[in-house]
Amino acid sequence: MPPTPDGRPDPDQLLDQLRDEQARASRGRLRLYFGASAGVGKTCAMLTAAQRERAAGRDVLIGVVETHGRADTQALLGDLPQLPQKAVPYRDRSLPEFDLDAALARHPEVLLVDELAHTNVDGSRHPKRWQDVLELLEAGIEVWTALNVQHLESLNGTVGAITGVRVQETVPDTVLDRADEIILIDVSPDELLARLKAGKVYRPAQAERAAQNFFRKGNLVALREIALRRTAERVEDDVRLYRVEQSPGATPVWNTSGALLVGVGEQPGAEHTVRTAARLAGQLNARWLVAYVETPRLQRLPSAERDRILAVLQLAEEMGAIPSVLTGDDIATELLRLARQQNCATLVLGRARAGTARWRRAFWRPRLAQRLAHAAPELDLVEVGQPSTSRQLPRALNRGLEDEWPSSRPRLVWRYGVAMAVSVLTALLATPLIGWFDLANIVMLFLLGVVLVAVKLGRGPAALSAVLNVAAFDFFFVPPRFSFAVSDVQYLLTFAVMLAVGLLTGQLTAGLRFQARILSGRERRARSLFELTRDLSSALQSQQVAEMGEAAVRASFGGEVRILLSDADDRLSAPPAAPPGFDLSVADWAFRNGQAAGLATHTLSANPWHYRPLKAPMRVRGVLALRPAQARWLLIPEQVQQLDTLARQIAIAQERVHYVEVAQQAVVQMESESLRAALLAAISHDVRTPLTALIGLADALRSSRPALAPEQDRLAQALTEEARQLHTLVSNLLDMARLQSGAVHLRSDWQSVEEVVGAAIRQARPALGERPVRVTLAPGLPLVEFDATLIERVLVNLLENAVKYGRPPIEIHSGVTDDSWWLQVRDHGPGLPPALRGAALFETFTRGERESATPGMGLGLAIARAIVEAHRGQISAETVAPPAQGAEFTLRLPRRAPPALDLGE
Repeated sequence: MPPTPDGRPDPDQLLDQLRDEQARASRGRLRLYFGASAGVGKTCAMLTAAQRERAAGRDVLIGVVETHGRADTQALLGDLPQLPQKAVPYRDRSLPEFDLDAALARHPEVLLVDELAHTNVDGSRHPKRWQDVLELLEAGIEVWTALNVQHLESLNGTVGAITGVRVQETVPDTVLDRADEIILIDVSPDELLARLKAGKVYRPAQAERAAQNFFRKGNLVALREIALRRTAERVEDDVRLYRVEQSPGATPVWNTSGALLVGVGEQPGAEHTVRTAARLAGQLNARWLVAYVETPRLQRLPSAERDRILAVLQLAEEMGAIPSVLTGDDIATELLRLARQQNCATLVLGRARAGTARWRRAFWRPRLAQRLAHAAPELDLVEVGQPSTSRQLPRALNRGLEDEWPSSRPRLVWRYGVAMAVSVLTALLATPLIGWFDLANIVMLFLLGVVLVAVKLGRGPAALSAVLNVAAFDFFFVPPRFSFAVSDVQYLLTFAVMLAVGLLTGQLTAGLRFQARILSGRERRARSLFELTRDLSSALQSQQVAEMGEAAVRASFGGEVRILLSDADDRLSAPPAAPPGFDLSVADWAFRNGQAAGLATHTLSANPWHYRPLKAPMRVRGVLALRPAQARWLLIPEQVQQLDTLARQIAIAQERVHYVEVAQQAVVQMESESLRAALLAAISHDVRTPLTALIGLADALRSSRPALAPEQDRLAQALTEEARQLHTLVSNLLDMARLQSGAVHLRSDWQSVEEVVGAAIRQARPALGERPVRVTLAPGLPLVEFDATLIERVLVNLLENAVKYGRPPIEIHSGVTDDSWWLQVRDHGPGLPPALRGAALFETFTRGERESATPGMGLGLAIARAIVEAHRGQISAETVAPPAQGAEFTLRLPRRAPPALDLGE
């Protein structure tokens, strides 16, 4: 842990470390056996280690282990206790799966869960086994598992391109990164092929196919290299983490990863150093960083020089480096601290100009490379020669950057003028005191003036004030007065002390002011992030998120800020009033592609605005548009990181608000659906009884004696038909309420399709009238398993729908495939309305004609879909293509072979 300037541990990092340790203590450990392919021995190694742990007295349980029929793997199971697998229904059978609930209830010390990339059967709690493992870890259970390199999500495409086999089951790389312990199981390709040939990987028939495809020697060599490299990357991360925890500022560099650190400065040719380092890192296949150390002296550079340095950092980032801007008084100390922290064994520097190097060796101090070699002899130092040309600042930024050097010159002249005035004022104030005080006391006044100038005006004015005060004291106060001659040699010591105190005070004060300014900037950025996070936590509307985000970005970068959020249709909303230079098309490009565009980027860089997408964990939620007060801020890595953090906080808050709104809508919809179902059920129950009585009375009236007159009989018949139609509507309401409440229980049995179709036609005869129905069934149609009553209801609804909106004749076709039974109902009417094609046709209360004399409430097709889906089937509708016409409804149910009939002897 890096210490604070006073040598104590950083309290914030100490608290973070304590929280991490507490979280790790409550979470189970994950041990991952990692290999290049199947057959390297991951499961065997895991079982062997489990036997040792059990012999040592630990509670070891096998959750699931796949032996694939291998005798040696089966033998390693031994007497290890195994968790019984649970049967999960899938289609027409049951499949064994890992019992997560039983494992959580058993809560062993060590649980073995093989094949981490396995896909669970539909109906399981989690779709993937690695999600089961994460839940086990959160419950505090130590889990051992196994994984092949081709199942890693980031390497899946690479492995597929090499082997020609694209594995569908993958595991996110975050699971591998979360593992507390990774054990690499490695064998040579020749040994693995020998195992495959001996039947120790797959059964003989499967092994022969594997040897001709995936298990070719070239594939195995490539997979081995990938697995070794991926493991090495993880080990490198572990080394860096260990070094951070063990005070990286004092730990020597370990040359384990070959990482490079490139130091750049104000000297010309820094871009050549970056390009050379990029080539070197590419040849070594190593990670590389680029650092610029900003000292008080470098902060006083003209803006053009600072911009050129930032352009070099941007070039390094484009070439794959990790840029850093460090602050400190000594370049060598800061570079060495970063090299040790990041474990960079090689440091690349640009060679300074010959004249500058000789001057510093002669008059100031050794070169940077010499100081680094003396402070860290374990570092490899590489010096890059000077080029003939240097990188120019991008034109797009040149237009947005202002040269601050001319504007700062008047202030510089004013500071030196004040220093001269202080010296003159000190001399005037001390002159009347010559007869009252000794010269030793008057010297204190001049020293006080130097200190005040150093505190208020900095190093340069303090040095000038020290020289002027020494000269003034010598000329006006030291005998002989009004002369620079010195009668007493002791005054030379006084002059030397005065000058040294002035220079030293100015140096120390400038360093303190520099550090204070740096710490103030960091504190301001941290406070802005904290305030934004605090404010966003209370935001309940998207507009509040946008307003708070704009205020936070404007406080950090100045200028103009616009936050554009996406709407329900995933389209970027335009601002109410477009500011000057703002281009909505560029913002839309950044939103669609998820990449920054505009100012300080390589995409549409001529635009004066910078557009950054608001990336949330799920998707992009909008765009942050910024026109900063100073465009050079977008070149400083620390400022870019601040902007990216602000954008992420805004995106996460917007996503939270979005899902809060979705949850509220879901609750309202659930409550409304529940209320509607209850109302429909109550109404249908209360209405069906009087309707049944009304139909019975109408039928009795028609059959009464003496017979009714023709006009009276016609009215009684109309009364009966209207009552039956109303009875059908109420029945549909009741059925829909039951289906939506989930109160439908299938009574499936083996049924004859001919009987069900005939019964449905008879039941729909009142609606069909004299309309013909043509039935075409495939010859030898087998028995099909379904609920006859519900499927009859589906057919009746389809027939009634054909009567209402189609034209005769009505056709019914049916047949079977290897795994399904299908049935079609077709009419010869105008077909389906264009607006109601697809799934919308089967929604509740959807009618073919919104305003018409055709009776109905739009529930028949919704009920049909609910019944078919309860059978795990599908129903669809389409318009018959010309020259024929009409609508065709097709339902398809899964089927299995009917049981054999035992006819006896």
